[in-house]
Amino acid sequence: MKKLAPLILLFLALAGCGKSPEISPDTLDGDVIFDASLYQPEKYLVSRAKPQPTPTEAQRPVLIAVHGYSASTFEWDEFRQWAGSRTDFSISQVLMGGHGRDYASFKQASWRDWQLPIMEEYQRLEQAGYKNISLAGSSTGCTVILEMLANGYFNHHQKPRQLFLIDPNVVPSDKLLTLVGVVGPLLGYVTADNTTAEDRHWYHYRPYETLRELRTVVNIVRKDLQNGFKLPAGSQLKVYKSETDPTADPVSAVLIHKGLKTIDGKPVDVSMVNSSLHVFTRLDLRENITSKDRENQRQAFEDIALRLTK
Repeated sequence: MKKLAPLILLFLALAGCGKSPEISPDTLDGDVIFDASLYQPEKYLVSRAKPQPTPTEAQRPVLIAVHGYSASTFEWDEFRQWAGSRTDFSISQVLMGGHGRDYASFKQASWRDWQLPIMEEYQRLEQAGYKNISLAGSSTGCTVILEMLANGYFNHHQKPRQLFLIDPNVVPSDKLLTLVGVVGPLLGYVTADNTTAEDRHWYHYRPYETLRELRTVVNIVRKDLQNGFKLPAGSQLKVYKSETDPTADPVSAVLIHKGLKTIDGKPVDVSMVNSSLHVFTRLDLRENITSKDRENQRQAFEDIALRLTK
């Protein structure tokens, strides 16, 4: 999620801001552009591409990659492109519920709806016989994965081998999110500062209902971490967190390090990244990308691949 406007600007905008935006058809909010995974799921989901794996394929690592709030599968395209023709692991890019469709679909979806496709893909892979399943999330994708861990989802399912969290959103940098219950109904929606190209892959308008859902799941996970919980037996987790992040406060990584332990009580691995980008692994369509940004992305991708295949 992009950083929201300061509170004073939001109130100034009230006079000219209706509760339903005027949506252009050439943005993700409209009814023309949809996430590509909806058209060709077999190109994004391993469970659809290979529903009957061979014994060898069933043992090969599968990574379920989950994007963040208001985003789409595009957020993990660069990792798939980087992996190229590698055959030592496969990638399932999951579209969160209510995302990648029109404004109304986004507005109506709860955070549990966002989470549901992750569980569905996990269970399809499990039922098909895949034995080596891992999860990766970016931003709010991390939040809903953490909620699955905290609520015991994996107590009744195959345990994930590896979990990767890219810029997890547990403590938002913009504290305006805490006021969404007050100003949200008055505003109806807020506008993101996307570029024209980004508007094809991220929602330009964020209904206050979705911000309310975001606040709810963030608060749930933060409380879970404050209470403390453990990873499933045999699971490993690594956090990659930008040191300066306009969306997810770096203290998110601290909370995860303090509140989430391995099954034997050891702290999870946290790597602070010299970056000022939110979801530093997504560089396409961003402006002013540096060589350091590209190096950060390369190192993260190499580390994820190494951990998946070791």
